[in-house]
Amino acid sequence: MSGQPLDDQVRAWVDADPDPACEEELRTLLGAADEGDIGAAAELVERFSAPLVFGTAGLRGPMRAGPNGMNLAVVLRASAGLADWLVGQGLEGETVVVGCDARHHSAAFAEAAAEVFAAAGFKVLALPHGLPTPVTAFIVKWWYAAAGVQITASHNPPQDNGYKVYLSDGAQLVPPSDREIEAAIAAVGPANQVPRSPLVPNPHVDDVLETYLDRASGVGYADQRPPGDKGERVLRIALTPMHGVGGRVAVEALRRAGFTDVHVVAEQFEPDPDFPTTSFPNPEEPGATDLLLALAERVDADLAIALDPDADRCAIGVKGPNGWRMLNGDETGTLLGGWVLENSPTEDPLTASTIVSSRQLQALAAARLTRHARTLTGFKWLARAGEGLVYAYEEAIGHCVDPDAVRDKDGISAAVLAADLVADLKAKGRTVAQVFDDYALELGVYATKQVSLRFAALSGIAKTMARLRSAPPAELDGEPVVFEDLAQAAPESRTDAVVLTGDGLRAVVRPSGTEPKLKVYLEATEPVPAEDALPGARTAAQGRLERLADWAHSLLDS
Repeated sequence: MSGQPLDDQVRAWVDADPDPACEEELRTLLGAADEGDIGAAAELVERFSAPLVFGTAGLRGPMRAGPNGMNLAVVLRASAGLADWLVGQGLEGETVVVGCDARHHSAAFAEAAAEVFAAAGFKVLALPHGLPTPVTAFIVKWWYAAAGVQITASHNPPQDNGYKVYLSDGAQLVPPSDREIEAAIAAVGPANQVPRSPLVPNPHVDDVLETYLDRASGVGYADQRPPGDKGERVLRIALTPMHGVGGRVAVEALRRAGFTDVHVVAEQFEPDPDFPTTSFPNPEEPGATDLLLALAERVDADLAIALDPDADRCAIGVKGPNGWRMLNGDETGTLLGGWVLENSPTEDPLTASTIVSSRQLQALAAARLTRHARTLTGFKWLARAGEGLVYAYEEAIGHCVDPDAVRDKDGISAAVLAADLVADLKAKGRTVAQVFDDYALELGVYATKQVSLRFAALSGIAKTMARLRSAPPAELDGEPVVFEDLAQAAPESRTDAVVLTGDGLRAVVRPSGTEPKLKVYLEATEPVPAEDALPGARTAAQGRLERLADWAHSLLDS
């Protein structure tokens, strides 16, 4: 981190750490290292090698002492640096919104951050503890705030936490603001000298959730139907908030939208920072939604909805010929995107997806003679896709269904929109499977899959990416491919990824921004010349996808 010897860095941090537990944690490690404990010495090197930096979704890391973890000292210094940067932007005295999820220490971190902003002269709107991340994003924009902070690690394991920043437009940080704020944080003095002031209660705080619920519950298109069709809507929903903060908010948003027949997974409904029923609280993970799908089958639901712990992501499940299954993010993205395009009153609407997402929504938009944008990974880019944006998604079950209100992914409003769509289909005697059949007949079959390759060390990822760049494959699955290195692309499209595109296939390879993983995003497409050719086209696309997955796994062995 600096030119100081490691011992001096650690002792200086310990002397300024305002949290006695973290102070003791580091003193114990330092003492063990001084006595020759190699493991303790390596742990200290890791914790002081570099501070947390703003990644795809803010600062995020394990809750542990030191500059490379989430702890009180890091939160205080991050808040002081952000406050200094805001002052430098001429925003002194404006409002800063602070919220948090229900993870371990989230409430304490949020209170500390709010006190730093108050001491810096900002008006602070401290949200009630344990609200979904999209509520904070919404309030920043609705309140015309200078910035917002949400303490959350989204769907990460229980030992993690994070610090997510929204700018005055309600969107996440993008360059150069992120690097400027990191520089301002680095210039902050010792954590125990960061000024803090008690908060003055804000009389409008009780209006926050009501305002958000009114907006989120209105994202569907029921208001475009005749008056007799409004009110309670016939749809049975099974829902889980995955031990997070979205349960009651989602149920109430659905109720206001007319969906009152909602059954919840009791074992996962109350916030619990240990996520006891799942090893990884991400609806995409194998087994994470088993309880939800069992409930959906038991109550004969029409739709299953899974939120991640901070409720900014939404996965949906449907019943098909072979029973219940969760849709992947690309399937849901095309389904919701198509519904929005069919109903949005916006003139010249724009939809958006990322470079690692399926190209099916792009094809659908072209078929509807509307615009579509593909951006770099992350909603900080999707939210800025262009004027007239009506819907954006990323394959990791993130959906922005009301960009004018929440300029980020929002699992609550996505759940309402999904219910709106499925209720409309049910009223017409149709199913989600039939919608996918229609799209396949019109656009062809699109099959996608993500392969995550875990490496023992980050150096392995760098070597694999270097090999791909120096000697890219000439073909995949017998098809010639065109190689594109996005590290060499124009600045607005530049990222650490490579793309391989051939006839009916595509592979995007990129390092994970938060874990020692290489992620490979695969897509196989097949034309459907006639309705009776659809089963064969799906089988062919799935077969090609599996062969591409075998190639992706071979990268780990090369």
